Amino acid sequence: MKLFQNKEELQDFVLEQKRSGKRIGFVPTMGNLHDGHLSLVKLAQAESDIVIVSIFVNPMQFGPNEDFDAYPRTFEQDKEKLDSLNTDILFLPNLDSIYPRGKENHTKVEAIEALTKKLCGASRPGHFLGVTTVVNILLNIVQPDIAVFGKKDYQQLMVIKRMVSDLCMPIKIIGGDIKREPNGLAMSSRNGYLSQIEKDKASHLRAIILAAQKQIEAGDTNFRSLEKHAIQQLTNDGFKVDYFHIVRQDDLESAKESDSKLLIAAAAWLGQPRLIDNQEVNLERA
Repeated sequence: MKLFQNKEELQDFVLEQKRSGKRIGFVPTMGNLHDGHLSLVKLAQAESDIVIVSIFVNPMQFGPNEDFDAYPRTFEQDKEKLDSLNTDILFLPNLDSIYPRGKENHTKVEAIEALTKKLCGASRPGHFLGVTTVVNILLNIVQPDIAVFGKKDYQQLMVIKRMVSDLCMPIKIIGGDIKREPNGLAMSSRNGYLSQIEKDKASHLRAIILAAQKQIEAGDTNFRSLEKHAIQQLTNDGFKVDYFHIVRQDDLESAKESDSKLLIAAAAWLGQPRLIDNQEVNLERA
């Protein structure tokens, strides 16, 4: 595995590979890699000839009371995991490389509010502005043919797909399925903040999402009632609920009875970490 820290040197390498007909895949991460990240790398390997993984903890997407300073940096372990997959390139830009004039003075890329101001965006103002700005920078540095993002951050995936489409970027965005712990908890870098008791309880989030899915597939289309019931269940289980919404997959608007492609999306705090999860529900409509 080759290591690049200089963005110009990486771009020279990518250009050389493209001239030889190689297809470039890209997986941007913030490090502290787990099997969910590694599944995205494997997906990129299946879709391309050369895979580049970046590790950059982006300060622009953290709010003032969030965990940027405490966010785990585990470079040596991350490097070993990527080595074990025969990853081609690890890109490790520093802060000055991404924001040479400082993040406050950097040009920002903002996606449409219809996608960014709801769900996670409602409780994390400015988060998606930081995401779209840094992803735009990284995509312009790497210039991949395909880029892979996890479906656990479903709203982020939709925002990035829209940004790439609206800005006419010749990049295919691929969503990777959620990888889970044995108890069903979606894998996350922040799961390390959970005690073992909390980790066991955290599986209730997945169970309640699946219960709502089962009711929908059985014909219950009173989505607002299902949301209210799920929020009460989570609250009774000790979660501090941010949201539990049943929305349309394509635009994340509240689902209606006639909709067939749904997403059950939830976010809740359990102890220190804020957990997110979701489930696609595809109904056959006459």
